[in-house]
Amino acid sequence: QAQFVESGGALVQPGGSLRLSCAPSGFTLDDYSIGWFREAPGAEREGVSCISNINGSTYYQDFAKGRFTISRDNTKNTVYLQMTSLKPEDTAVYYCAMGDCRFFSVYISDHYLTSRFGSWGQGTQVTVSS
Repeated sequence: QAQFVESGGALVQPGGSLRLSCAPSGFTLDDYSIGWFREAPGAEREGVSCISNINGSTYYQDFAKGRFTISRDNTKNTVYLQMTSLKPEDTAVYYCAMGDCRFFSVYISDHYLTSRFGSWGQGTQVTVSS
């Protein structure tokens, strides 16, 4: 079954930066648009950002705009999420999944957005705390 492996999570102080990586297990990323999501304790999984496989278009939820940058390197078969100016409220398990990035621009709800993506990995923990 197609699945992703997320890595790069860590404990970081407020204002710090992290780069998360998302790599597929057993297939190549070239043909897929990839989204990053996060799930904080007691909260619903929410979309963070998405990058299209067609033209490299990127999409961001409002809280990520200006702080997070999504990118992909098909030669390394990896999608990245560069996070800067991290805040305690960014603390969550971060996941990547495949789907259609256009759902990020026609946002209805976190549940609906998350349901449009699949092949979830185990996630990587990001903790922002002093």
